[in-house]
Amino acid sequence: MNKLFAASLLAAGLAFASAAQAAPTLLNVSYDVMRDFYKDYNSAFQKHWKAEKNEDVTVQMSFGGSSKQARSVIDGLPADVITMNMATDINALADNGELVPKDWVSRLPNNSAPFTSATVFIVRKGNPKALKDWPDLIKDGVEVIVPNPKTSGNGRYTYL
Repeated sequence: MNKLFAASLLAAGLAFASAAQAAPTLLNVSYDVMRDFYKDYNSAFQKHWKAEKNEDVTVQMSFGGSSKQARSVIDGLPADVITMNMATDINALADNGELVPKDWVSRLPNNSAPFTSATVFIVRKGNPKALKDWPDLIKDGVEVIVPNPKTSGNGRYTYL
């Protein structure tokens, strides 16, 4: 019985030591259009982390409309990094649970907001109307569909 207990204790200790040395995992909660950006950026970040800390890091992603993602974090999604594209979403994080300092804007030079947003044109297969830039959107026969402005930062920008 003592040998079985000792073996079990040793196995548990080895399992714990193995888990303790596992690569850290970070969760970045972001908005949809950044999906392609983070494919490249995460790889570069992992190389930087390895060079700086001499350990691997796993980066997990959660994508969705910016406002929906902010709501998920407010409701408990355990984000390590949050990348939003609307000041209103950052304010929501500050106002609901103080996940971001309330004075986040005044902490930055010129009261700036640390975000950018990419707008993506999604076209039919083969791009039959040859849409490439903003002026192309007013061509005859072109219809613009935008994301829901209640859940998407880009939807809000488009609505404005």
